[in-house]
Amino acid sequence: MEGNVFSWMAWTPPVAIFFTCIVLMLIGMTIWQIRSPSVERKGFLPIPTTRGDRLFIGLLTAAYINLAWTGLTDLAQWIGAIVGFVVLLVLMRWG
Repeated sequence: MEGNVFSWMAWTPPVAIFFTCIVLMLIGMTIWQIRSPSVERKGFLPIPTTRGDRLFIGLLTAAYINLAWTGLTDLAQWIGAIVGFVVLLVLMRWG
């Protein structure tokens, strides 16, 4: 086996920034959970959720928005990323 195990991945600066942000978000949420444990609450989602639940649901939703944006539009991807980020924020706050 020659080369790097990750040679199949296009490690461009936007990809590196994306994964760095995800890691920093998970570290921040872990510290926040340790300092101030969350309680389940009911927002507009059909189930009671904690902060971690809403983050997970929000990240999945943002990923699906970005995939749909890529497959269904010819608009710039950064617009889809902003839409996904706004949806993530809404889910975290009111979800």
